[in-house]
This record gives sequence, C-alpha cells and structure tokens, in this order.
Amino acid sequence: MCFSLLAIISLIKLGYSSKVRLIRLREIQDSFLYEKNRFNVLTSRFDDLFSSEGEQRFMKDQDQMISRGIIRVIWR
Repeated sequence: MCFSLLAIISLIKLGYSSKVRLIRLREIQDSFLYEKNRFNVLTSRFDDLFSSEGEQRFMKDQDQMISRGIIRVIWR
C-alpha cells in the first residue's frame, strides 16, 4: 500500500515538473522566434542601405522618425 502511494505521488511530481519544463521551453522558443524575426527585418533594412538609392530611402525613413519641433543637421 505504501509503495503504491509513493509511486503515485512520484508520478504526480514527475508530471508537474515535466509540464513546467515544457512551458519554459515554449517560452524560450517564442522568444527565439521573435528575436529571429526582428533580426531578419533589421538585416533586410541594413542590406537595403547598400542598394541603389538606399541612402535616400534611409533619409526618408529618418524624416518620419523625427518629430516636428526638432532641428536636424545633415553633414555631407
């Protein structure tokens, strides 16, 4: 009787720890996929800088990121 009770409790603990581990692994996977997607977007934007007229597109993007009351100086 005691052995079967001990086995049942051990199986419950094992199941719970497995569930926690799977939840943590899923969180890590979601975080990795988010960072991978972000890296791909930034890589493509960086590559666009070296394409034809990439500098002009970059400056156009910067115009929209700067608020109206700010003075911007462009060094050439």
